[in-house]
This record gives sequence, C-alpha cells and structure tokens, in this order.
Amino acid sequence: MAGCDYSLFKGGIEPMCDLDHFWLETLLRLIGESFDDYSNDVCGAVINVRAKGDNIAVWTTECDKRKAVTHIGRVCKKRLGLPPKIVIGCQSHADRATKSHSTTKNRLLFK
Repeated sequence: MAGCDYSLFKGGIEPMCDLDHFWLETLLRLIGESFDDYSNDVCGAVINVRAKGDNIAVWTTECDKRKAVTHIGRVCKKRLGLPPKIVIGCQSHADRATKSHSTTKNRLLFK
C-alpha cells in the first residue's frame, strides 16, 4: 500500500522512531510467543499507518476471553514501555467491522 512502511530489523539495528520501535516490539512478542500460557490465543498483528493517527492491533482468537486478552494487553503495554497515562484498548473485530473505527467502543482498557 502506498504511504506505508513496514519494518523488521536485525539485532543491533535501532529503529529511528517510536512507531518503528512499537512495531518491532510487537513482532518480537509474536515471534517469541511471549504471552506465556496465552500465546496460542494470539493470531497475528497488523499496523495501520494513517495521517490521522497510527494503529497497531494484536489479533486474538476471541475478545471475550477476558483473562487471556488482559494478560496479552498488559504484556504488550509493559514491553512497549508505555507510561500509565497511556491507555490501550481492546476492540472486537465484529464491532470494528460494523462501525467506523473512531466510534468503536473498547471492551477492555489497559492502564
């Protein structure tokens, strides 16, 4: 897609911006199955690079598996080094498919 950059770096090469760092960390979590007992609940990840704001989504088997999704969200937030004031959310694929992304409500929030 025009206007998008996807990055995967070898060890020792540092990404140059936060988004690259966040994407790299997300990929490493997926490749390394870093979600403990819930690694099998992770299906993949997607990055959306947009003028209005970028988005990284980790896809899970079911958003209703609250314990698994909570653990996965907390691992992501910790490994990305996000401060407590940054809140990340969990949205279901079905909700996002039927609404505009800006009006989709989060089912879970990770502070």
